[in-house]
Amino acid sequence: MRPGVAATRGSTSGEERALTSVAAGERYRAQEREEPESTRPSDAPRLWHVTLSVSGEKAPLHEVRRALEQLAHDHPFLLTSRYAPDHAEIRYWEEARDLHDAAAVALRLWGEHRQTAGLPPWEIVGLEVIDRQTYHQRIAEGYGPAPATPVGVHPF
Repeated sequence: MRPGVAATRGSTSGEERALTSVAAGERYRAQEREEPESTRPSDAPRLWHVTLSVSGEKAPLHEVRRALEQLAHDHPFLLTSRYAPDHAEIRYWEEARDLHDAAAVALRLWGEHRQTAGLPPWEIVGLEVIDRQTYHQRIAEGYGPAPATPVGVHPF
């Protein structure tokens, strides 16, 4: 199977679809253009960049890839996943009221989808949640992870 392409689960025809990311909705972009962050209500949703790291016992590489592709299929908000036989990293944007909400969703992601996506029984070993401004500031200064491209599921 080509990188960045996932087979549709349960498909007998071998149907494939490209993994894609989902940009912020028009409502969010319009709100961002019209209101400086300092004037927004405190409960208005914001974008948070999430990096979730998981690790555990070695698993067959093809099974790890298939599980991450299934997770991306089930949740197209995932930007990119990197994986190895004993660890993986998932990066995506989360829309949430505050950091606590974004972190809570991120901490549930792996466990809630372990069965449906067939994810390995690994534990979460790292979590970073930063706001959009901090993410772009890090990139501009040459720090932090490179922008999440190419989109999809890739080996380390």
